[in-house]
Amino acid sequence: MGCFPCLHHRRKRESNSRIEDRDSSVIGNKASSLGEKKSNSAHSFTFRHLAIATQNFKEANLIGEGGFGKVYKGLLDSTSQKVAIKQLKRDGLQGNKEFLVEVLMLVVLRHPNLVSLIGYCADGDERLLVYEYMPKGSLADHLFDPLPDKLPLDWNTRIKIAVGVAKGLTYLHEVANPPVIYRDMKAANVLLDIDFNPKLSDFGLARVGPVGDNTHVSTRVMGTYGYCAPDYAMSGKLSLKSDVYSFGVLLLELITGRRVYDALKPVAEQKLLIWSRHFLTDKRKYHQLADPLLQGRYPLRPFQQLIAVILTCLQEHPRVRPVMADVVVALDYVASQPYVSEPDPEKISPPPASPSVTPSRDCITRRGLSFGRM
Repeated sequence: MGCFPCLHHRRKRESNSRIEDRDSSVIGNKASSLGEKKSNSAHSFTFRHLAIATQNFKEANLIGEGGFGKVYKGLLDSTSQKVAIKQLKRDGLQGNKEFLVEVLMLVVLRHPNLVSLIGYCADGDERLLVYEYMPKGSLADHLFDPLPDKLPLDWNTRIKIAVGVAKGLTYLHEVANPPVIYRDMKAANVLLDIDFNPKLSDFGLARVGPVGDNTHVSTRVMGTYGYCAPDYAMSGKLSLKSDVYSFGVLLLELITGRRVYDALKPVAEQKLLIWSRHFLTDKRKYHQLADPLLQGRYPLRPFQQLIAVILTCLQEHPRVRPVMADVVVALDYVASQPYVSEPDPEKISPPPASPSVTPSRDCITRRGLSFGRM
């Protein structure tokens, strides 16, 4: 007969083993029921494997931290692949639920603008997620108070990021079946690859959207302060249009370079949506919304078009907001008019002398028509 402490530890190990088997079984069964191909299934790692990959979760490998836990850079010894490993806090049932949701979502959903899930760990009471490594970090790292050695994001890169995020949301809303509501849009959840292509991450709060004649799902209000649509915050009615509103807030951050809430600013400027309202209602003041780090290097007309997109996304009533597919069309049009920097006159060599040639009338007409379309 074993002593009480030994019996207690054995029961704890058995309990943890049952939790691990249950979570792995749920993940496998749900992925299968959703028709997921075997080639897209996530790999199950042991905690020891991931501890080795991160050098025992060495502080020097820490690349991010939030309410969910910590993210470490790691190197898988089997493939020498760089990965990002998120170690979730051990906060009981809610943490387990979000862990399962994220694994299920990312096993089933595949798109160039969604971060790829490589694997997971449900070893004892440890819950970890293994993602592809995104070398440029998050949009928040580059947009808000960039380090002196980092160049601020230029206009064309910001629009590229906006288009990519919009395409990721469109996939969730219109291609995924059933549709998925992301519910956690924020700059910190937009990760960037080496070429600044954006990918949505952190699907722990994602929800399966309404189907059939339903317009919304009722749920507890969750998300990041300032991004939640007013209709969702007041009623708990979550819809695809809730994501559209949150995306409008992200666009506003992109053009202003300001956080949705910044306690370090004067009281009148702490809340981005309140501060910007004065400028959004007067077209003559649009230019005052531009991030000072842009230094005026942005095309005026596309800048105004982007503000029009923001205003439609931030409509108070969800029915009036556009669907994400229409937002993509509008942003593609903005992206088709990139900012082209003017050449420095001092660095331009004069062209070689050539015989004077009078252009034909037909040539002049064609040039005039071309210019008129710009």
